[in-house]
Amino acid sequence: MEVSGKRAASLTVHRAAGWTNSQVAELHPGAFALVMATGIISNAFFLEGYRAWADLLFAVILFAYPCLILFTLLRLALFSRAVWRDLSDPRLVFSFFTVVAGTGVFGVALHLRGFATAAVAMWLFALALWFVLVYFSFAVLIFLNSAGGANIVHGGWLNAIVGTQSLAILGVIIAPETGALRPAVFVLAHMLWGMGLALYGIFITLFAHRIFFSDIDPDDISPVLWVVMGAAAITTNAGSMLILADSGVSFLQSMRPLIDGVTLVMWAWATWWIPLLLMLGIWKHGIRRVPLSYTPMLWSLVFPLGMYAVATLRLSLAAEFPPLKLISQGMIWVALAAWTATALGFIYACWQNYRQFAQGS
Repeated sequence: MEVSGKRAASLTVHRAAGWTNSQVAELHPGAFALVMATGIISNAFFLEGYRAWADLLFAVILFAYPCLILFTLLRLALFSRAVWRDLSDPRLVFSFFTVVAGTGVFGVALHLRGFATAAVAMWLFALALWFVLVYFSFAVLIFLNSAGGANIVHGGWLNAIVGTQSLAILGVIIAPETGALRPAVFVLAHMLWGMGLALYGIFITLFAHRIFFSDIDPDDISPVLWVVMGAAAITTNAGSMLILADSGVSFLQSMRPLIDGVTLVMWAWATWWIPLLLMLGIWKHGIRRVPLSYTPMLWSLVFPLGMYAVATLRLSLAAEFPPLKLISQGMIWVALAAWTATALGFIYACWQNYRQFAQGS
């Protein structure tokens, strides 16, 4: 009996190791959207004063972020061809910006809890990664894309904006911790906000042309579409942070009227997209009867909801317009409900995937 028990335990460990190895090999380049979604909702609850919910979700990202970093490094070491295939694919390369955005959101969460040095380190890591990805991804788009290749509806290109604006937000937060480099960090944060805004202008034009003037089928309606709202929301959040910050640089202060106006417009634009995106979801799942099932891309739907809550709260402070807080307080619970449903779907999908793997091994 003891020998049989040891064999069973050994078999279980072997299956678990084999399953984990298969998950590393198939790791989606946008997997860090889980950290983005969980982290932003945690930050929203923290800012709203719900510390228990905030800390519970923070514990999730404390586990998820290092695990995903480890899985990514293992994939680089063991499945380098698969990584290169994703990096050289115009449909997938922009998904790697979720690493930048996830790191930025995690850095904000650390700073909120007093870990300023760790937040600075996270910002530097994310900034270096962003610098490599932003030129590499556009090189892939220019040189490797074909007329019938990458599709902005499927490609998650707007993740580049989310990653850029996450750096602007964390940069504003950690700037006071950088000593003599403080003015330079504030200037860079303003530059990143402007670059994110310019990228949004480019991508939203392509996106709107694609969905308004081309045929759409149910496969085109994916959770990644919500990033169009999330990118506008994070641009609002970054703009509000710039307005609230005291940079001490007169040139940057002179930009405030521009940032004021653009930030309000971006919030209004993000708000406008919410009913339209809901309508597209109803059309796909209600009218066209496509079953709703878990996909890693669902985290790309949860993140914009959490970001909209934070952006609305920040804008209420920057604009000194308290009624906006009511919208933020309502949206945070919507985001939590979406996060809970997605997390349950994730757990169930992992269990089903493991069972299928165990039966086939």
